[in-house]
Amino acid sequence: MSWYYYIALVAILSQLLFLLQIYHNYHFALAKYRKKRLYRPRTVMIVPCKGLDSAFSENISSFFNQDYENYLLWFVVADKQDPAYDELSKLKNPLSQSSKAQDVQIFVAGKIHEDSRKAGSQQQAAGSKQRICSQKIHNLLYCYERIGNDVEVLAFADSDACLRSDWLSHIVWPLRQSKNGAASGYRWFVPKKTNLASLALSAVNAKIAQLLGNTHFNQAWGGSMAIRVDVFRRVGLDKIWPKALSDDLSLSFAVKKAGMKVAFVPACLVASHESTTWRQLFEFGRRQFLITRVSAPRTWWFGLFSGLYSVLGLWAGIALAIYAAYKFSILNSEFSILFAVPILFFAGQLTRAILRQKMANKLLIYERQATSDEQRAMRAARAVDILAFWIWSLLLLIFILSSAFGRTIRWRGIRYKLLGPTETTVLGSSSQ
Repeated sequence: MSWYYYIALVAILSQLLFLLQIYHNYHFALAKYRKKRLYRPRTVMIVPCKGLDSAFSENISSFFNQDYENYLLWFVVADKQDPAYDELSKLKNPLSQSSKAQDVQIFVAGKIHEDSRKAGSQQQAAGSKQRICSQKIHNLLYCYERIGNDVEVLAFADSDACLRSDWLSHIVWPLRQSKNGAASGYRWFVPKKTNLASLALSAVNAKIAQLLGNTHFNQAWGGSMAIRVDVFRRVGLDKIWPKALSDDLSLSFAVKKAGMKVAFVPACLVASHESTTWRQLFEFGRRQFLITRVSAPRTWWFGLFSGLYSVLGLWAGIALAIYAAYKFSILNSEFSILFAVPILFFAGQLTRAILRQKMANKLLIYERQATSDEQRAMRAARAVDILAFWIWSLLLLIFILSSAFGRTIRWRGIRYKLLGPTETTVLGSSSQ
């Protein structure tokens, strides 16, 4: 038999195994998201804020409404001029009345990039470079340095996420086991507008979310994650974070290096209401994968391989089947197996799109009543993901390929240069 017969056979078997893994992830998510969790270590919930995200007040309310008796709620901004500071100050007192949070604080951490430029000018004569963390990590460390000895767990959430009332009890649950160094949920973009770019953002992100499950390959996501304080110190994050750009990838790197897992928590999949343009989408996609390439190169290479695999499996499979149709009889076994490759890839990718949308529909509406606008946006995102799944695989591959070069990014108005997994240079503010 010809060489391409064996390539086709490998492609078919690998596609079936991949589909089986995705089904296991789907089954794992649905089996876990409704369970009651009673583990209640003393936890500080840290929420870094910058600007007013979409549905800001609703998101902030969800942090106050955690059904958890033993937690502190700390918000942190870079400076008081940030509009988030005034909004948090207005919301604090009324929301605290009904909250179980034992302490609510709004911290001002200071702007790290201003300090970086001052320090850089002082060190220039010595020929040294100022290497500093991102503004977000600076804010998180500012809070970490103020925790008391009674705090057992650090939980982190982003201000653009809307949490279930049992989010905190679920995110700390895996940390009772020593094999789990950290626990993490993930985001699910709910389009605030149903323009095509916003729908594409939701669909592409959904493909990443679907890969998380009961595996050793999980990566933490900073908008919904937790780690025990003793583990945070044992793996050296108090020393790694001061020079890192990405809070979650550097945490994942440190935890896995220490021989522990990042546990995925399906109940901590959070809705993030966003709208975007094509320019913002491409900037976001490149930035995310560039950070991954520098901070977690193995994950980036896996993404590149799986992206090429999905795109080539479908389109190269179609081309090869057409070629075989000219060369072989339609009853020839070699032609049959080549024809089966694109059919299986098409069916497999369609099945995965249906499974991830069914998963999100269950996880995101649990315990909360979605508004009519939200339901309409989720229906539009669901339809676009399922009907155009073959386009999103191609778009995801473009994002990955665009991140293969360069080390400079712009993130929330600040430009950074990534020097390594735990080293970053702040280049200054961006006017764009």
